Amino acid sequence: MVQDLGLLKESASQTAGPYVHIGTAPNFLGTTGVYPEDLGISMVNDKTRGERITITGRIIDGTGTPLRDALIEIWQADSGGLYNSPTETRGAADPNFTGWGRTPCDFTTGVFTFETVKPGATPYPDRRMQAPHVTFWIVARGINLGLNTRMYFPDEEKANAEDPVLKRIEHQNRVPTLIAKKDGSTYTFDIHLQGDNETIFFDI
Repeated sequence: MVQDLGLLKESASQTAGPYVHIGTAPNFLGTTGVYPEDLGISMVNDKTRGERITITGRIIDGTGTPLRDALIEIWQADSGGLYNSPTETRGAADPNFTGWGRTPCDFTTGVFTFETVKPGATPYPDRRMQAPHVTFWIVARGINLGLNTRMYFPDEEKANAEDPVLKRIEHQNRVPTLIAKKDGSTYTFDIHLQGDNETIFFDI
C-alpha cells in the first residue's frame, strides 16, 4: 500500500548554533586532535605567488553591534585570475594557493581576518572581465541561509567601473557597500546585515 505523503511534515528550520563551530573550527574552540589545523585557516604558504594582503572586518547587525559567533568563508582567484578548481580551463592555478578560506569571528571583538593574496581579474560568463574581487559567505545564529556577497578593491577604480556585476546593481549609490577600505596591505571590509549601510547580498 502506498504511504500517504501528506503525513510527512517538514521539520522545523534551525538556525546556525554552536555545532557549526564545533564541526568546522574545532581547534578554534580548543578541541584539538580532529585536524592538525582547522580547514580553510591557511590559504597561502611561502611559495604562493602574488601580492600578500590581509582582509579583516566585522559582521554588524542592525543595531550596530558586531556579531561574535559568525563564521565566514571566502573564495577567490589567484593572483593571475585563475581558480583552484577542476572546472578551471584557462590554465593552471597557483598550486601554492588554496583559493578558499574559512574563519570564525573572534568571540570577543567580532573581528575576522584572512591572510591571502590580491586576486587577478576573472571573466564573466559572457567573457567580459570582472574586477578583482573576493566572494564571501556568512553564517551565524539567526541566519537560516548563508548570505553571499562580494568584496571589491578601492584601488581598482577603473576595473570596478566596468565590472559587469557592479553595473547590474539597480541602486548604484549602494555599490560602496561592496568596496573595502585600504590601509597599506590591509583591506577592511565590514559587512552590515541591516540599516542605512546594509551590504548588498547576492541570491546565488
